[in-house]
Amino acid sequence: MPKYFIELDLEVNDVFAEILIAELAEIGFNSFTEKPTGVLAYVDEDDFQDSHTKRLIETYAEKTPISYTISKIEKQNWNKEWESNFSPIYVDDTIEVRADFHESKGLPIEILITPKMSFGTGHHETTHQVMSFQLGLDHKNKKVLDVGTGTGILAVLAAKLGATKIHAFDIEEWSVENTIENIERNKTSFITVNQGTIKDQEPKKYDIVLANINRNILLDEIPAYVNFMNPESYIIVSGFYTHDAPDIVNFAAKYNLTKIEEKSKNNWTAIVFRLGI
Repeated sequence: MPKYFIELDLEVNDVFAEILIAELAEIGFNSFTEKPTGVLAYVDEDDFQDSHTKRLIETYAEKTPISYTISKIEKQNWNKEWESNFSPIYVDDTIEVRADFHESKGLPIEILITPKMSFGTGHHETTHQVMSFQLGLDHKNKKVLDVGTGTGILAVLAAKLGATKIHAFDIEEWSVENTIENIERNKTSFITVNQGTIKDQEPKKYDIVLANINRNILLDEIPAYVNFMNPESYIIVSGFYTHDAPDIVNFAAKYNLTKIEEKSKNNWTAIVFRLGI
């Protein structure tokens, strides 16, 4: 595993910051922190594409004032900084997501998370929205597939909602390690997890699919997700901007997925689809 991360510190107008996050995700960046004057983006040192990154920034520099710095950050130090800033979050007065050093508020569902580098602590709008949608779906004795699991938070929530067969996967090794740690922390050891993409998963059928990723991956992989779905099963997708929602809905319709509900917050959107109705 790479010992260092590359931090890209961008000073840019907030409108362009949102677009740049999506663009940077396409060239390997996988963790983002928005700040008042721009965005911090992170990528494993081995995956950093210096020329692609600089070319992308130069493209946007023609449209808006932009400046940046690139730094190498030791993984352990980054994790300590992340954990020191991790605060509890609450979803629909029902779910509490906290670290073990936070005091419990006693909500009906409690999830303990050690965030590390992984995306998916519940703080980002997309994760929060997917969790809110999960509360509205019957998970009891259901089979759930968590695509791009990050911290494993959605898989853990599925377990606490009564799902009995849950499989999670992520392309990043550190996400898989973090998910395993969080599975153990929440005593949901029946969740299985492996490293890879949708193409690497065993051909099984699920009642609920969770895919909190990004627009381009969803448009590429939705047909594959459908192959893992039981008739009339549900899929919750998120990780894209509100203006991309029509593209997602129209594409999903080609694969017999009907939109059931949509949520948006701060220009991020999540959608629930049902197969074959």
